Amino acid sequence: MRKEECFYLGKIAKKFSFKGEVLVYLDTDEPDLYENMESVFVELNKNLVPFFIIESSLHKNDFLRVKFEDVETEADADAIMGSELYLPLSFLPKLTGDKFYYHEVIDFELEDQRLGIVGKIVSINDSTAQPLFEVLNGEVEMLVPMIDQFLVKIDRENKKVVMDLPEGLIEMYF
Repeated sequence: MRKEECFYLGKIAKKFSFKGEVLVYLDTDEPDLYENMESVFVELNKNLVPFFIIESSLHKNDFLRVKFEDVETEADADAIMGSELYLPLSFLPKLTGDKFYYHEVIDFELEDQRLGIVGKIVSINDSTAQPLFEVLNGEVEMLVPMIDQFLVKIDRENKKVVMDLPEGLIEMYF
C-alpha cells in the first residue's frame, strides 16, 4: 500500500501497559468510527507496514487504546512509539453536499460564478491559518481561500468546485 492511497489516522502517542498496549491519538472528529478496526498501516522507516489489532477501545475522547498482534512487551511498544497510522482512502466515510475531503477535489476545475472557469485545483495548502486552493491557469498559479461563504457547491459529477469569489481576487493574478 502506498501512502498516496491512504489517509492519516493518527499517531502512537504513549504506552498504556507493560504488556505492549499503546494509546493512539486519533486525528478525527469521529473517533468512534475507528473503534473496531481489524488492522491499520503503521509507518516504519518510511514504509507502511500492516499491523493487526487484537483489541481496541476508546480512551478519553481522542485516544484509542490498542493491543496489536506481536506487540507483547514495553520494548515492542517502544519500537513503534511516535509512528503514524494510516488507513486506505476507501475507509473514509462518503461525504455529500458541500462537504469534501481535500484529496477529493484535486484536479477539479474551480469555477467562479462571475468569471466562469478560473483554472484547475492542483493541490491544497493547509499549512496556513486559512486553507487555500492552489489553482493553475496555464502558467499562472493562484491561491484561493477556502472560505465557506465563498463556496457555492461541490459538483462531483462534473468535477467542479463552484465559488462566488470577491471581485478582484482572481483579476489580481492577471
